[in-house]
Amino acid sequence: MLQKVSDASLKAYIAFKGFFRSFGKDERGLSGVVVAVLLILVAVLAVLLIWGFLGTFLRDMWLNLTSQAEGIQ
Repeated sequence: MLQKVSDASLKAYIAFKGFFRSFGKDERGLSGVVVAVLLILVAVLAVLLIWGFLGTFLRDMWLNLTSQAEGIQ
């Protein structure tokens, strides 16, 4: 029984090690991963850029509105 557990863990280790070794050498699926990471990076940068512009615009608009509201009373 103990021999079967030892064999199973050894087979799992070898399969795991072989998977990562072949993943590093196989370039077919790697380009898709690179494209996905780059698209996520571009999307995050675009959101941050738009958020910065909108934050400044909305802050300026809010200051204009509140300064005009003080003159109404």
